[in-house]
Amino acid sequence: MRARVALALALAAATAATPVLATTGAGHGAAKPRAWTPRAATYGVAKQSNVAITMDDGTILEANILRPADASGNPAKGTFPVLLTQTPYNKEATSLNFENDYLIQRGYIQVIVDVRGTGSSEGQWTSFGQREQKDYCETAAWAGKVAGSNGVLGLYGISYGAIDQLYTAACHPKGLKAMFPIVPMGDAYRDVTVSGGQVDTGFIPFWLGLVTGAGLLPASGQSDPQEAGQALADHAQGILNFQTEATASAATGQQMGEYDGAFDGDFYQVRTPLNIVDKIDVPTFVVGGEYDLFQRSEPLLYNALRARGVPTKLLIGPWTHLDASSGAGLPTDGVPSLNDLELRWFDHYLRGVADPSMNTDIAPVTFWRIGAGHYERATSYPPADTSYTTLRLGGTATPGTAGTLGGAHPADGTGTLPYVPVAGVCSESTAQWTAGVVPNNEQLCTGDHRVNDLMGITYDLPVTKAMRFAGTSMAKLFVSTTATDGFVTARLEDVSPSGTSTPLTSGWQVLSLRKVDPHKSVFRDGLMIQPWHPDTRASVLPVTAGSVYELDVEIFPTAVQIPAGDTLRLALQSADEPHATAPAPQAANSTGGVLTVYSSAQYPSQIVLGVER
Repeated sequence: MRARVALALALAAATAATPVLATTGAGHGAAKPRAWTPRAATYGVAKQSNVAITMDDGTILEANILRPADASGNPAKGTFPVLLTQTPYNKEATSLNFENDYLIQRGYIQVIVDVRGTGSSEGQWTSFGQREQKDYCETAAWAGKVAGSNGVLGLYGISYGAIDQLYTAACHPKGLKAMFPIVPMGDAYRDVTVSGGQVDTGFIPFWLGLVTGAGLLPASGQSDPQEAGQALADHAQGILNFQTEATASAATGQQMGEYDGAFDGDFYQVRTPLNIVDKIDVPTFVVGGEYDLFQRSEPLLYNALRARGVPTKLLIGPWTHLDASSGAGLPTDGVPSLNDLELRWFDHYLRGVADPSMNTDIAPVTFWRIGAGHYERATSYPPADTSYTTLRLGGTATPGTAGTLGGAHPADGTGTLPYVPVAGVCSESTAQWTAGVVPNNEQLCTGDHRVNDLMGITYDLPVTKAMRFAGTSMAKLFVSTTATDGFVTARLEDVSPSGTSTPLTSGWQVLSLRKVDPHKSVFRDGLMIQPWHPDTRASVLPVTAGSVYELDVEIFPTAVQIPAGDTLRLALQSADEPHATAPAPQAANSTGGVLTVYSSAQYPSQIVLGVER
């Protein structure tokens, strides 16, 4: 608990010593223990602080260099591979700087750089902007030549420090051999900042505050007062130019200069790693989470790399962003700890250690099966035996009275979805979209959705034979509203015979942003399984009260087992606070609106599910 409190404001940051949840549980494709064991630490850690790196525009970034140390505490003789880590959370901040003593003590140099406009580095922070991306390339070229380097480079970091690895790798810096991004983002707009057209107010404001606060701390040990003063002045100006305007634009729904925070466009596309993933060609180990902030894109990144033949692995655990970052309370049996996986990955690709059993010990994909309580191994994500089917909504649904889901001949009916602006507070969303600051447990109702379900409507399918499904899902809903806009949260849940409603995964979509681009959407087995909404200002469609519209809701990927006797539930709500908040114009058009969900041959509302054989 102390660890959670100490890191509560960190949100996007982490320590390096993160073990992986694991199990030796039996079952289809269950994860298996491996014979490989990590080598012992042979060095201490020698730190060199505030080393200046001059970018091509004259801006000075600062780095700490941590080297393997001998018994006297001095840098050990010899040369070593370099791990580059780039962070906005201040390289001096313990638990926020991604320092990895475990690897340093085993023969790696780690270079930790404050990105432009953060920590003790000069300039103005713009969060993965084009200038910052150029810095990654220049910093990587510099890091590969530090004293003690053998010319071999790897990339390491968590969250922000995982995302910047993707952009750095796309530069193809000399000597780069592998990277290990832990909980990386793929799509800046859809993954986290804006969910289905509403702004993420559960995480983004706290994250911006964290970076802002870390950037205004005086640099520790900096010997040049003038340089330190320049950095602080740059950071203060950056707050006005970036954080303030970007936040105001998202909240008001108005474009402010280059920022159009409520809609997708150039600002977000520049900051979307999936747009440059085809330039990456180095071995990549992607770590994701079932309840992570970047749950949506971690499999997308893996699949994009794998499709091009890049040596890639994917690990998905049952954790939130902060859990994956802090490692608090995570067991390690069955699947190695992240430290061990990092060591094995880098030893093989950076040190050239022969490891003929690595690809048999570590499957291409290792993922936690919700409901089964263990890890499973697969050759792809979702597993190769996944095929897609539809489950029709049917009957009449009102708060507390469920409609039906599935069945050969679903009854026609409607569902009345009331306007409840506090829906979502008592749900797993509160845990996931505060990055895990709010724990996911039944005592705080985030682990049991029965209260939240009463704030909307539900459709139930009794499970008579154990059901397994994986990957993305989709809710195709036909809806009308009494207002001129609306918002739908679609959740999949597992309801036990006792009535406990366990959250599985969710999706969101604004009615006026219902337009779908079929060329960017994903289809399998003749069905659209992942709708892609442009979500641009130009894509906004009118909403007339009383008219019926098709609303395709992308539901984020997961892997689930529901036992016979339980119930698969689709729960719908008209809000998801504190996670998602409508920009002011959208809120004005939606407030008070009652939505109706239609189920009939003319309006075949349904979910699309990837069921495993």
